[in-house]
Amino acid sequence: MWWVALALTLGLMALFQWLTRAGPLEARATLALGFLVLAAHVGGEVAKRVRLPRITGFVVTGLIVGPAWLGLVRGDEVAALGFIADAAAALIAFAAGSQITLDMLRRDRAMLARLSLGTILLPLGIVAAVTLSVSPWFPLTVHQPFGDALAVALVLGTIAAASSPSLTVALMDELNARGPFARTVLGVSVAKDVLVIVLFALVLVMARPLSSGGAIDVRVAVATLLRAAGSIAVGAALGFTVSRYLRLLARDTPLFLVGLAFLTAQVSRLLGLETMLIALAGGVYVANVAPAEGARLQRQLDRGGIPVYVAFFAVLGAGLPLDPQTLRELGPWVLLLGALRALGLRLGTRFAGRSTQVPTDLASHGWLGLISQAGITFGLAAAARRAFPEWGVSLEALVVAMIGVNAIAGPICFRWALRLTDEVTEGEHVTEKHDSDGPALVPGGGSL
Repeated sequence: MWWVALALTLGLMALFQWLTRAGPLEARATLALGFLVLAAHVGGEVAKRVRLPRITGFVVTGLIVGPAWLGLVRGDEVAALGFIADAAAALIAFAAGSQITLDMLRRDRAMLARLSLGTILLPLGIVAAVTLSVSPWFPLTVHQPFGDALAVALVLGTIAAASSPSLTVALMDELNARGPFARTVLGVSVAKDVLVIVLFALVLVMARPLSSGGAIDVRVAVATLLRAAGSIAVGAALGFTVSRYLRLLARDTPLFLVGLAFLTAQVSRLLGLETMLIALAGGVYVANVAPAEGARLQRQLDRGGIPVYVAFFAVLGAGLPLDPQTLRELGPWVLLLGALRALGLRLGTRFAGRSTQVPTDLASHGWLGLISQAGITFGLAAAARRAFPEWGVSLEALVVAMIGVNAIAGPICFRWALRLTDEVTEGEHVTEKHDSDGPALVPGGGSL
């Protein structure tokens, strides 16, 4: 039945795309958002029927109906929906940040430090070393001197070390996974986001003397650090404002989440900062400085989760440049980098597992929860484009393609890890609870 519903939805999308082809962009984008959310919801149900995470279904459906494949949603419409995606990303990041407490960081600081460092340094080293070794054939470095090839290899290795808290918390919510394994994976993902940004800037600074003149714009490193610091500072201020407002708010309302989402996205755009980093910092602030308000906010985020996830991951999938031509040209290299990255993550958790402070399940299966990439990693890809003025566009295309593959495969791997650690069971999808547990944030809400 769901396959029939998906086919009918795609047929209606094609019909309305043809009927509105000459309409204004704002009207077409609004209509595209409605159909995209509906198609992604149905696609998520199809994924659930074949024992895949619904999150993967949302992303894949967005990719299929987007400009890369069927073109039922046009490229200019996806660009126009960027603000909606940023608003949804802000709520997801708030949900991730609100689960990071100082008590957890103090209690598990040694374990988190070993896992974070292991799963940053090992993927960086392996991806960079292999990329440098094949630089005479690698498409970005085939005609570049050794210093430039080294810079590219180090940047690719650094970006490969990043993971996605947004995909992590989304799958945790879908499966109602709140065990120690899932919480630790989320904590490591958040820590890695911050550390990788700093490492990215350091790599650019260190690679500059080794590269040819004009190959690297080192100002990007300074801008990246300032943007990260500014995002965290603004996030703390936003968290303070949210906690104060929640103390005055007599009752919970989904309209507050709508306002929070768009406020965060608008502040980010006006100041040129990172939306997800602002929201992460805001969520951490509220959870630790105002825990009572943080608990209320978390309950609201849980109730409104599904429509937010559908909107964000559907638009994310529609924007992925994984078209047939890109897959033919970059597919083998993306698969190679993905395999090297997975190997690095695997070895990184094994390295961390040498300490008795790291449980066996995290040492054995933790790497599966760190495959996902999205969110801040896209910002690093854009920064890499600016850092290499001559061929940064090709570098960004390769990185975004790699992120897209990891965004699709990551939830599948994380779900497998949760099953291996017995934090969820076969067939357990608790999203039905959220679908009907409270008010939705978009028309149609949980039932869509």
